[in-house]
Formats: sequence, C-alpha cells, structure tokens
Amino acid sequence: MSSSPNRLLAAVFGAVYLLVGLAGFLVTSGVGFAATEGDELLIFEVNPLHNIVHLGVGAALLLASRSTGGARAVNITIGTVYLLVGVVGLFLVGTAANIIALNGADNVLHLASAILLLGVGLAADTRPGSHAATA
Repeated sequence: MSSSPNRLLAAVFGAVYLLVGLAGFLVTSGVGFAATEGDELLIFEVNPLHNIVHLGVGAALLLASRSTGGARAVNITIGTVYLLVGVVGLFLVGTAANIIALNGADNVLHLASAILLLGVGLAADTRPGSHAATA
C-alpha cells in the first residue's frame, strides 16, 4: 500500500466498520430488523439494519483503499454522509424514525468519523501529480 493517507484511513476504517458490523450480529439476535432501540455493542446501540449499514460502509472503504483516488472519493462521500447522519441523529433518538437504533454515543462516533474522513479526504493527496491522479 502506498503512503497515501486516504488509502490508509480507508483501509483502517473499512476493517473496523466490517468488524463492528459482524460483532453487532452477536448482540442483536432478538432485536427487530429496524427496531428503534437496539442492543448495546460496548456503548453503542445496534440493530440488524445498523449492522448491515456498518458492513456496507466497511466494504466500500476497504474496496476503495485499493487506489488513492478511489479512497479519497469514498472518504469524502462517507464522511459527508456521516456528518449528515451525526447531525440528523441528534433529532432521531427516541423517535419512531430512528430505524437504525441510534443513541448519543453513535452520534458522537458518526460526527468524529465524519471529521476524520472529511479532513483527510479533503486535505490529503490533493496536489497535482500526487497519487490521487495516478493510482
């Protein structure tokens, strides 16, 4: 793997989100697919739909980590989505619209992930001739 910050971040976050998605299924056996309240995985609430989202995000990041340009694009895209989920999630907790069983810890994690993904995606690998254009 090249020394691209975008590729490294996508690979690490991809692996972590895949593991979290798989681990989530260990604690959600009795939880409804899109239940508004899930079971706790550490301090985060998850339901099966939330687990599938984590698996999809992890797979997208891992696949994108194969090239700098792809990693940068996916880091920015997922970072933007997580920023939206983090902000909207603040209003969803405790409502019937909370179909991925978000809690306060989830919102903090989504906002932190957004800051890291967007920060690296927008700031790294941007100069002409960098790996973003060639890999």
